[in-house]
Amino acid sequence: MEQRRLRPGDVVDDYCPRERRITDHAIVAMVEDKIQQTRCASCDTEHEYKQARVPPQRRKKASPGLVGQVLEGLHPPPRAVQVTDDGGLEVLAKVAAAPGAAEARCTDRAGRRDSVDRAPRDTAATAAIAARAQAAGRAIVPSVGGVDAAVAVRNAECMSVLAQKIGLVVGVANKRSLSWAIAQRAAAAGATLVLTYQDRFEEHVSELADTLTPRPLLLSLDVQDDVALQTVAERIEAEHGGLDFLVHGVAFAARDELTNRFSDTSREGFKNALDVSAYSLIGLARATRPLMQARGGGSIVTLSFLGSERVFPNYNVMGVAKAALEASVRYLAADLGPDNVRVNAVSAGPIKTLAAAGIGGISAMLTIARERAPLRRNIDAAEVGDASLFFLSDASRGVTGEVLMVDAGYHTIGM
Repeated sequence: MEQRRLRPGDVVDDYCPRERRITDHAIVAMVEDKIQQTRCASCDTEHEYKQARVPPQRRKKASPGLVGQVLEGLHPPPRAVQVTDDGGLEVLAKVAAAPGAAEARCTDRAGRRDSVDRAPRDTAATAAIAARAQAAGRAIVPSVGGVDAAVAVRNAECMSVLAQKIGLVVGVANKRSLSWAIAQRAAAAGATLVLTYQDRFEEHVSELADTLTPRPLLLSLDVQDDVALQTVAERIEAEHGGLDFLVHGVAFAARDELTNRFSDTSREGFKNALDVSAYSLIGLARATRPLMQARGGGSIVTLSFLGSERVFPNYNVMGVAKAALEASVRYLAADLGPDNVRVNAVSAGPIKTLAAAGIGGISAMLTIARERAPLRRNIDAAEVGDASLFFLSDASRGVTGEVLMVDAGYHTIGM
């Protein structure tokens, strides 16, 4: 099938001179199918297109030799290696010597992860390489990536920390959602997922689910409906028999409650914001507790923001809701601890998501955070996913009731 041409509004990888790293950029201007200007999603400023990476529609083959050189220079060597399918079988053969778990996966250009019996290229040859790697107790874990070897091996760590674990992810709306970043990271680590969606986002979530292997079970969910919460729990029990982790990433406040003076917050708006953004965590924890008990315990992770502790313009009642959410994390940690269920939160720095779009002045917030944070940059969704993976995995088995700040250090600065 012929791939669609790039056009303004599409997202490509490009080098941001302000962030000094590769970030997502939206195409702003094009001339004769050539990108001229892009806008960085992280710092919200326009740049001349640097062509730091070839767009997905025009990716080149990765260099097997270069990948091999990078691998040989890694100490200690990685347990698993990510490469693009564009490198073909030569790259797979080159990285077959990487030590790790006996696993082999490939991806197509759309980012769908397939098992070796559905490899995008020569199935028999790919399977043969995988078999040799498996016999040696090694892994090949290809995934869609850029043309440079550094990107190809950036996530060269064990890809099975969530193997055989079942996870429920609530809050995916589109590819910018932090819940989606966490879902991607969990799936890459071996988890089998269940994704919920609001009815208006069903098509978006379904398309995203197609990129994960195994494809997640999709369930409609209104977090303000206790019957719906119980129905989701029953479906998970019927499909999987239990649950190992829950990701809670839902929050909502009416636009008027964010733009009006805080003292003009309506009673109904207050109740709605607290119900969706904070109480839903309690309702989900209650509904899934028996499922986690059936698995000998589990982990719950929710998403917060520094507005729970400090005043941010146009955040208003959402700050109160996040404060209630963090308090709920501590009380749930104490309540569910005897069941070996851990409850933690990741407090992310400002990121442009669908939810953040409703906050006035988000661009200024991103600029200030970048200029004042100790790391002198904004964070991206992948960093939230990585931090959440720690809480979801057994690496954090002794941690509960915590709020982890992932904001490039901004929370440490006084002024």
